[in-house]
Amino acid sequence: MATTSNVTSTSSILDQLNTRTSTDTGAVSEQQSRFLKLLTTQLKNQDPLNPMENAEMTSQIAQISTVDGIERLNATLSSMMSGTSTSQALQAAALVGHGALVKGTALELGESGAIAGFDLASGADTVKIEIKNAAGAVVRTVTLEDQDAGVRNFVWDGKDDLGAAVAAGSYKFAVTARQGSNDVTVDPLQFGYVSGVVRTADGGISVDIGSYGRFKFDDIKQII
Repeated sequence: MATTSNVTSTSSILDQLNTRTSTDTGAVSEQQSRFLKLLTTQLKNQDPLNPMENAEMTSQIAQISTVDGIERLNATLSSMMSGTSTSQALQAAALVGHGALVKGTALELGESGAIAGFDLASGADTVKIEIKNAAGAVVRTVTLEDQDAGVRNFVWDGKDDLGAAVAAGSYKFAVTARQGSNDVTVDPLQFGYVSGVVRTADGGISVDIGSYGRFKFDDIKQII
């Protein structure tokens, strides 16, 4: 028995469907409508002696369902990300005027002293803090013992190793830590006041901390 000349092959249907999917994933309903029209046309014009197998039809329907599912998943994830960003913005805005510890070695000495901190990767027997003036000379050395892992802060009273008060202003500090005979990884943390909140181009949140500049919301190690 002769077949009609306008038989639409399975590969042709998939080629047309996939081409549209790759260029316009947002039009899922339009793709589904086009798929059904193509499938109906194929059923009308198929070779009666070699009809489309059930497996082929099931496979095509499964592909359409997958495209639809991916589109819905993307929409759900976008909604969740937007909600997370908004929540972070509200949390960050509440920090304005509060003190925060972020990575850095600056130490601002005022009339009542100076605050800074450090982040230990693991517990340490001893933590040594060296405070240096603008010339790089060590003016005070502080040793702390039996420190647990995590973020810790300390207060400098503004006095040198001889007990004499030093001038207020900008200083630097360095931190080293040891557990027995082994060095412990430690990050110095500088203290400053949160003065503003900014939403970045990628949808994230950054905070301005005094004269230290701008930091990502996740870079804040502790609020004091």
